[in-house]
Amino acid sequence: MQEVIFVINESIDGGYEAQALGLSIFTEADDWQTLKENIIDAVSCHFDDNTKRIVRMHFVKDEVLTA
Repeated sequence: MQEVIFVINESIDGGYEAQALGLSIFTEADDWQTLKENIIDAVSCHFDDNTKRIVRMHFVKDEVLTA
């Protein structure tokens, strides 16, 4: 089974942005549940077959601290 890996970042405007690694699949949403639904739709639209794929989501959050 093919795996599609998404990198998730918080959007500057609020919500989330998702980009698939190695594929031209991008999507965004205001909340986490909608983002998951949008990712499933985006993957289904990108591949025209009915093959099921595993989607792995990696949430990236950058924080800067002073110590």
